[in-house]
Amino acid sequence: MTDAPREASENAAAARRPEMRVRPTAPIVPPANVSGRALMFVIAIMAFLACLTFGAVTMVRATAASWQSQISREITIQIKPDDNLDMETALKDARDLALTFSGTRGGTIVDKTATARLLEPWLGEGLDIDELPVPRLVIITIDEQSPPDFAAMRKALSEAIPQASLDDHRTWVDRLVAMARTTAFIGTGVLVLVFSAMVLTVVFATRGALSGNRHIVEVLHFVGAEASFVASEFQKHFLMISLKGSFAGGFLAALFFAIAGFWQGRSIATPQSDQATALFGSFSMGLTGYLGIAATIVVIALLTTLTARFTVMRTIHEIDLIRSDPSRTDQLPDS
Repeated sequence: MTDAPREASENAAAARRPEMRVRPTAPIVPPANVSGRALMFVIAIMAFLACLTFGAVTMVRATAASWQSQISREITIQIKPDDNLDMETALKDARDLALTFSGTRGGTIVDKTATARLLEPWLGEGLDIDELPVPRLVIITIDEQSPPDFAAMRKALSEAIPQASLDDHRTWVDRLVAMARTTAFIGTGVLVLVFSAMVLTVVFATRGALSGNRHIVEVLHFVGAEASFVASEFQKHFLMISLKGSFAGGFLAALFFAIAGFWQGRSIATPQSDQATALFGSFSMGLTGYLGIAATIVVIALLTTLTARFTVMRTIHEIDLIRSDPSRTDQLPDS
């Protein structure tokens, strides 16, 4: 009976006692002190330039390869007009003779309407092909992997139809291959320079952002935090900064190519689109280009993160050297 009043008083005191609440933990590296906004903008700009260069190189190489493939898939038989020659019969005979060779897939005779269309830029509209000594063409599609014997085909055509001549486009293919290789080499060189500038910029910008927050590293180290723990905290912080910046730059570059491709597709057969296509080819990068942009984003994030980790570890090492021998302060390299 005597314990009941005591228990009641203890319960009342417990009820009056304020409830214990756990204070939310703040991040080890305060975002207000290491905001990294300038670093984020630098990373975004360099990521945009790197992704833009990579996409341009990929686009040029794909366009050159497409041109080379288109030229390599076809050969042309040209038949010159002659008074004693039945042109239509000669065109059919030349096509049939070419298709007898292994490695050919099909043949198409360029009719009078198509021939007149080819000559319109130079001779104007309303041409009458029958009144002009215009050569006629036969286009033969060949197998790129196992092409026919062009020398034997040329000899057979000249014997059957003296007015016929075969053009296998070897000269144009060789020139196009040389141009494609030169363009790809120049583009790759520019890409290497841009990536080198990006690496240096990101590394120095990261070190600059960390040098302004050396006191945070010193405080954490002096209170007993391990070097790996301090480095991991800064590493996480700068990883988020680099991911935001690189993703923004890569997204803008991908958006640029997507918008350019959409505009090119919507403005087909217009002077602006034709000139852009002639100069740059198709703005479609394909899966390889977008995967390259994603890889660039990952590389930039890794570079920033590793730079932050190495810089923090180096700072802690310098602090330990100063604590062990204060006279070494002047001998330490600048951060």
